[in-house]
Amino acid sequence: MTPRRWLLLVIGSILLVAALGWALAAILKPAIQRTIVITTGADKGIYRGFADRYAPLLKRDGIKLDIRSSSGSIENYERLKNPDSEYEVGFIQSGTTRPKETDGLQTIASVSYEPIWVFYRGDAIVDRLAQLRGKRVSIGVAGSGLLNVSQVLLAYSGITSSNTTLLEMDAAKAYQALEEGHLDAAFFIGRPDAEMQRTLLNSNLKLMSFAQADALVQKFPSLSKIVFPRASTSIVNDLPQADVTLLAATALLVSKDTLHPALVYLLLEAAKTVHGGEDYFTPLGTFPNLNTEEFPISDESTRYFKSGRPFLQRYLPFWLASFIERRLLILVPFMAVLIGLLQALPRMAEARIKKRLVVWYREIKALEDEIWRNRQPTPNQIEQWRDEIENIDAHASEIRLPQRYLQDVYALKQAIAIVRERIFQVAANVKE
Repeated sequence: MTPRRWLLLVIGSILLVAALGWALAAILKPAIQRTIVITTGADKGIYRGFADRYAPLLKRDGIKLDIRSSSGSIENYERLKNPDSEYEVGFIQSGTTRPKETDGLQTIASVSYEPIWVFYRGDAIVDRLAQLRGKRVSIGVAGSGLLNVSQVLLAYSGITSSNTTLLEMDAAKAYQALEEGHLDAAFFIGRPDAEMQRTLLNSNLKLMSFAQADALVQKFPSLSKIVFPRASTSIVNDLPQADVTLLAATALLVSKDTLHPALVYLLLEAAKTVHGGEDYFTPLGTFPNLNTEEFPISDESTRYFKSGRPFLQRYLPFWLASFIERRLLILVPFMAVLIGLLQALPRMAEARIKKRLVVWYREIKALEDEIWRNRQPTPNQIEQWRDEIENIDAHASEIRLPQRYLQDVYALKQAIAIVRERIFQVAANVKE
């Protein structure tokens, strides 16, 4: 290798290391993401209640949950599927959307049942939705999951806007209209301990029990059949006075598939704390779970339900674990290239040094071969050989190598001495 090529190699190596360092600095952002923007639902709704309980849990790990209200599940879906929106996480009610593979969304977990309640007025017992035909019925508000589900359920029972007065009202207005007699029935959604549900359950309004729940679930698999036990509202007053069969959607915690994996694990931990207890409808530990096919399941969720949080996140503060994981992801290949380069450079340098010696070994070998081939050399040829060996010796003496290569220099000197001795022997034989 010529000195010029060697210089170019060294310069190229330095530029490669510099480029890798620049790329490393560009990729490793100085700060870990500290805020998650979540889209929920109405300010006093079930989703907002979930988010309010998540916030202090995430705050312990230094993460701020930026809670944004919405009209409900459908608006949440529209916000999340927009790749340019600031929304990263949200709650979506099962059965309210038709996800596409191009949405770029993933399910973190199913977190809770969302019971669907139908309260009504009148003396007659209503246990089939078909009995609401021709009446005034509130079915939710635009953008909510309840509106979509109630329309589907009513359609199965032959009820449409052409034969029944279907009104879009929020929960508070629907309750007031029922109490004042402006409505005959209304759909509501939410947990029994929510403020609106407690108000409804303690009122004089009647709660419908879905006699056709099994058939409706068969037609609408995103819903589940659940039972609200007798006296769940009040044991003293025995309310309700019989078990009530309800239908329930499932609340899904959904995120963009670009959400950082470390944040997915934190959200799963928060969901486990908030939703892991027993309630009216499920035993301890039923939620969160992955029993849904609405959106693709997050890879982190699959690992979490199989083996828990990653090793580092179990034993280190979140910021430190995330810092290490984030940097290791980049540092490992960078260090591999750097180590390979550092290992290669000494070998390349050694090869170049050895090559300087090999040049003279070749000269010696060529001279030795010429001596052995020539059985009857002339005095002029012998003199020429002497000049060549002395010339080689002179150049070998000028080679400057690191001290650890001195043995190689002396080995070359020994080779020169052997060939010189052979020339002397040949010269002596010619004289004789």
